[in-house]
Amino acid sequence: MTLLHKLRTPATLRIIIWQSPNNPRFYRTRAIVRDGMDRDIARQISYASIKEAQAALLDYLHCTRSLEFSDAEHMSKNSPNFLGRLLKKVSIADSDIGDSITRWLRFHPINEFEPFFESSGLGPCQYKPLLPRDSMFLTDDDLLLENYHVLCNYGVPRNKIGRIYKDAEEVFRYEYGVLALKLRAYGELGLEQYFMVKMIVCSPYILIGDVNVDFIKSIEILSKGGRQYCWIEQHSSENTSYNCSQLHTLLNLFRKTGYNEEDLGMLLSQHPGIIFESSGEKTLSLIGFLFKFGSSMKQICHMFLQFPQLPVGKFLLNLRGCFLFLNEIDMEAVDIQKIICSHWLLMGSCSLKKKHTLLSSLHVGKGRIRNLILHNPNEMKNWVMGSKLGPLPSLGEKQRMSKIKFLIDLGFEENSKEMRKALKAFLGIGSELQERFDCIMQAGLDRKDVIEMVKTSPQILNQKKEVLKMKIDFCVNDLRCPVSNLAAFPSYLSYSIERVKLRVAMHNWLIEQGTLGAVLSLSTILGCTENLFVRKYVKHHPRGLAVWQDLKEKIYS
Repeated sequence: MTLLHKLRTPATLRIIIWQSPNNPRFYRTRAIVRDGMDRDIARQISYASIKEAQAALLDYLHCTRSLEFSDAEHMSKNSPNFLGRLLKKVSIADSDIGDSITRWLRFHPINEFEPFFESSGLGPCQYKPLLPRDSMFLTDDDLLLENYHVLCNYGVPRNKIGRIYKDAEEVFRYEYGVLALKLRAYGELGLEQYFMVKMIVCSPYILIGDVNVDFIKSIEILSKGGRQYCWIEQHSSENTSYNCSQLHTLLNLFRKTGYNEEDLGMLLSQHPGIIFESSGEKTLSLIGFLFKFGSSMKQICHMFLQFPQLPVGKFLLNLRGCFLFLNEIDMEAVDIQKIICSHWLLMGSCSLKKKHTLLSSLHVGKGRIRNLILHNPNEMKNWVMGSKLGPLPSLGEKQRMSKIKFLIDLGFEENSKEMRKALKAFLGIGSELQERFDCIMQAGLDRKDVIEMVKTSPQILNQKKEVLKMKIDFCVNDLRCPVSNLAAFPSYLSYSIERVKLRVAMHNWLIEQGTLGAVLSLSTILGCTENLFVRKYVKHHPRGLAVWQDLKEKIYS
């Protein structure tokens, strides 16, 4: 065995020889990385010498300073920064580094809190403010060591305890037995020890004061929603400190305003970041933002069920960016509110380009952009960061192309005389004309009849949809005319509603007075000019002109 031991390759140079008949190759194991140690020292000293230095520090802490062996060993092996500074104080050229450090430590006591905090996971810039001013020795702070050992024995990794100290120093000031009782209390509430270890590292403040009620209630709500400890542990990060009070507020809000336990469990399984991202702070900010624009909690709960696979913070940032953009292009507040409430998913998923970049790339002004968004908010999908944009076609050309498409759909032949005539007659873009066409057809007419109406009287599509609806409603419900009359007399839709009411009212009065021998058709009543109508019908009655003027004042007022 002694011979075999002597033949072993030293740890500092492990060589693996792969024999090839013609080309023997030599491989060396990867150099040991000395994280945290001064680079100059690390380059000048071998791994074996570092081990000797660690052993000397261990011997000092355990044998000279009477620290527990496990504590001394962990401190000596896990404080490379402190060890590097210690090596600078001795001659690293000495053949026996361990003896040099031992001699130096014999006459130069160290501040033991430095390797203690470093081995607990803190860097020098983090632990320097925590160093006590009136003590250098760990044994002087018996409560610190007592509570440190309680956490170690509970299962908290030693290299995570520094963070607990930094975030919740009060925990290490507890009298003997107090911390153990707190940990036992959480266990008696049914929380597993491995789970509590993770939660203590994430949120050390749960050990401050009495049992954290918000923490317990949050776990209960998650458990009822089917979320087990392993799921919570999986999605919580040791690098994030969780605010249990804020977390409980959010979970309680969801539970009370729209989600049952099953819905909440489904939501969190798809989007755990809703609660774990900043302890729900981003989600609460998003809810508050949507509240300001008039969304109800019921609508917001429904929104979260459709939430995209994005961090909540990123979604909120995009949504605010879109709001600022709409504000910068001078959109009316009412229109902004409508767009945000109806297109929240689109706006939260889009990282829009800046206003100046967008206007410059599209070669348009703010007014054109406003109209595009109001007409079709989905246009914003094309304006996200990273997308390539070219100038938009001129408004006149775009309108012309949309009208041509609409006319071709109606059966007009492209580039025909009828097409050119219709293009001059129609006002508005193709989508508006189509909307008005559909409005007439929805009154109960066949598409073929409406096409003929449009070809006969194209000007009827130059009115807003609401005006067309009002005229059709007056014809069918007030005049009691069948809707088929519109196909026979499409020009009816061209006349103002005041003209129709005045002529029909006068016609009905003349019938009642017996002046007219028969009921006139709607085309006869409306088709003639006002002078002809007065001369041919109104003046035939002695009081006709007076009644005509009276009706005219009432209707046009």
